[in-house]
Amino acid sequence: MDSKRGWLKQSFGKRLNAIHSWNAWILLLLTVTGIMLSIGAIRGDLGSFRVTIKQLHIYLGVASILLIALYAPMIRKHWHQIRARRNQRANLVFVLALLIGWAGSGVILWQFRNLPPALNNSALFVHDLLTWVGVPYALYHAISRSRWLKRQQRLDQAATTARPPAAQAVQTPAAASAIAAAPNPAPVAAEDAKARRTAAQAVIAALKESPITRASFLRIAAGLLLVIAIGPAFYRWVKGAFDTGGSTTAEYIATDGNRMLPPPTPLPDSAAVVGGGAQGNFRIYTVTEIPAFSSDTWKFAISGLVDNPSAWSWEEFLKLKRTVQVSDFHCVTGWSVYKCTWEGIPLKQLLAAAGVQATGKYVKFYSGDKVYTDALSLSQANGDDIMVAVLMDGKPIPQKLGGPVRLIVPQMYAYKSVKWLQGIELIEKEHMGYWEVRGYDNDAWVDRSKA
Repeated sequence: MDSKRGWLKQSFGKRLNAIHSWNAWILLLLTVTGIMLSIGAIRGDLGSFRVTIKQLHIYLGVASILLIALYAPMIRKHWHQIRARRNQRANLVFVLALLIGWAGSGVILWQFRNLPPALNNSALFVHDLLTWVGVPYALYHAISRSRWLKRQQRLDQAATTARPPAAQAVQTPAAASAIAAAPNPAPVAAEDAKARRTAAQAVIAALKESPITRASFLRIAAGLLLVIAIGPAFYRWVKGAFDTGGSTTAEYIATDGNRMLPPPTPLPDSAAVVGGGAQGNFRIYTVTEIPAFSSDTWKFAISGLVDNPSAWSWEEFLKLKRTVQVSDFHCVTGWSVYKCTWEGIPLKQLLAAAGVQATGKYVKFYSGDKVYTDALSLSQANGDDIMVAVLMDGKPIPQKLGGPVRLIVPQMYAYKSVKWLQGIELIEKEHMGYWEVRGYDNDAWVDRSKA
């Protein structure tokens, strides 16, 4: 209560400055943690620390919402104070729109388990877009409002004030000409000499005057540097965000590091892409360096608590009976790719052929990167739509998307859909996968009612 009274006793200006300062620090920390979370290549290096960073990012987001609530009663008075300053009003509207947009989309992403995936996808797009716009703007605002730049501005203003008025500079030469044209000029009076000196100084001052002040030049330079530094990455993001997924997938295929021969021949339904293709973009996440595979050395095995353990070469694996399904793909970070056409071997078909023993209660999956593992209960693994996939949209699965073979568990978040799948083991006790031991839910249902 005392702290509340103390806050209210402070002058309006002090409270406003405090909120501005807190918001700046929170925005800086949100930017740093957000960047760390968005870089897929360092997910493995961060390990369990990534979950801590994610929680910190959420707490900071909640703190920013509290700051907006704290500022809300002050908006009217603040707006009235800056009524004559159009630039400050425009800045205030823009910043409030950014903060409210960030907060709203962030809350949706925070509560993604309780909301439809389509809403999460839209929220992630808005959150990313505002970040691309807001963070450079905040950097530019911080530079343009820095003490050093303000000092340059004060020096420019002081130099401008020291110059003589332009009107005086115009009038004095005319007066001097009139004096020179007089028929019998009298001796020059002291005030005329002073006027001519002033006129001469005005000419020299005008020649010295730069068409752009130092402060303005520094602002422009800072803006250009931000555009040059961030522009290309922003262009790539925009291109990817509005891409339907087809060209991106084609790029992955064109740069594929796998050498799997012969390539799998798609079934008619798979070749026709009955699901309409990938409607959206895959984001590339990995906890290791992306591995490359060759059909000369690639093997796939199922073992453990089964009656018929088996191992297949690539050519032998392609002879197994495959089916086609159309399903959505949901990532735990909030994005989804809709209507993907997958072709592969239903997992329950492999389990039935292997003959699961009575003691086999869980199905453990091994990635070819030799680091990543995950598991499903036997009842989950026997779902009709769980597939060991070898083709996506009628084409071999690219290396960056988990090919040549990956697990597909459509009704769970994608950390269960193990990439570069090469091994399946039936085990008796529950196994906690790579991300589960780092804080993720073991039951990763998209629809929580299934949990």
